[in-house]
Amino acid sequence: VQLQASGGGLVQAGGSLTLSCAASGGTFNRLYMGWFRQAPGKEREFVARITWRGEHTTYRDSVKGRFTISRDNARNMVYLQMNSLKPEDTAIYYCAAATTMSGVTNRAQYWGQGTLVTVSS
Repeated sequence: VQLQASGGGLVQAGGSLTLSCAASGGTFNRLYMGWFRQAPGKEREFVARITWRGEHTTYRDSVKGRFTISRDNARNMVYLQMNSLKPEDTAIYYCAAATTMSGVTNRAQYWGQGTLVTVSS
């Protein structure tokens, strides 16, 4: 499975961005997907995950109510809609995939290359 993340950029605090992740080379509609991020000098952390049918999502507390993960199985895509962005959301964002929901962690089987999100104050 190959993952390609895109959509990062520079945005002012309070603004919005939508990240996209395109998957290829596998059975996308059986993969559990997630987004992670790594800020400069920090460990990579979980942001959000979604089941393969899209009926269940989980988020880290600091993004609840601001970020929304979604997927389009017909297009092999997963998205992260980010609203009310804060400077502390600045990081490289990675999409990841696993064959179980509990596998969508820093040890997930498949990773994209990352896309940089910079939020200015």
